Amino acid sequence: MKSVDSQGRRLHWRADGPADGAPVLFVNSLGTDLRVWDPLLPLLPEGLLIIRFDKPGHGLSDAPPPPYTMADLATDAAAVMDAAGAPGAVIVGLSIGGMIAQSLAASAPERVRALALVDTGHKIGAPEIWNERIAAIEAGGLEPLADPIMERWFSAPYRAAEPTVRLWRNMVVRTTGAGYAGCSAAIRDTDLTETTRQITKPTICVVGTADGSTPPALVKELAGLIPGAGYHEIEGVGHIPCVEAPDRLAAILSPFLTEHAFS
Repeated sequence: MKSVDSQGRRLHWRADGPADGAPVLFVNSLGTDLRVWDPLLPLLPEGLLIIRFDKPGHGLSDAPPPPYTMADLATDAAAVMDAAGAPGAVIVGLSIGGMIAQSLAASAPERVRALALVDTGHKIGAPEIWNERIAAIEAGGLEPLADPIMERWFSAPYRAAEPTVRLWRNMVVRTTGAGYAGCSAAIRDTDLTETTRQITKPTICVVGTADGSTPPALVKELAGLIPGAGYHEIEGVGHIPCVEAPDRLAAILSPFLTEHAFS
């Protein structure tokens, strides 16, 4: 088990693959820990050094009091890269992880080789939505929010057929209130439109067409901000394609990683 201190908080991280492999940093979505990538990783090219971590208040990482800022979370990502001995990496970001990736690409472009932005946006949701969610967490914790979250995360056919959805629900409920509320505040307070326009790194944007959190129109708009960015849809899949359709996501990511991670 590995940890690193970042801004006075202890973050859990891990690395898989050869120590001299091509580094790829995976940044998780809100309410998940690094295990959210488990179904995807065996399907990716060999020779990658796969780096993952738990955001504050998620998984095994410390849960400092909210709110958090997106700049803080990008600093955490850089600290994990340093701990893994990776001065630069391709970054794969899911949901808030994609916002963290965009923020890091803007503040420290030398650390980013390329970006894969999955089910994310340059701005996600209106502030009042996030304020309501934070208030609900403060009043009753995450349990009352868990079922609506599952409806946004996964398509209806997948929820009906896949028993492990219950385990992903458990992951949400067991996230700390501080971590979920703190990251929600970071999303609420973030509009990356102008800085994302300035990204020049190779980028692809990917979205499930049944995503209830960051719908295709938002992700397509994000792709339009970044010169030369590719845009891919995964038909019938919700907000967490690395769980619901890891094979189809891997088919999109693998050639991109082969091209940019090993260069």
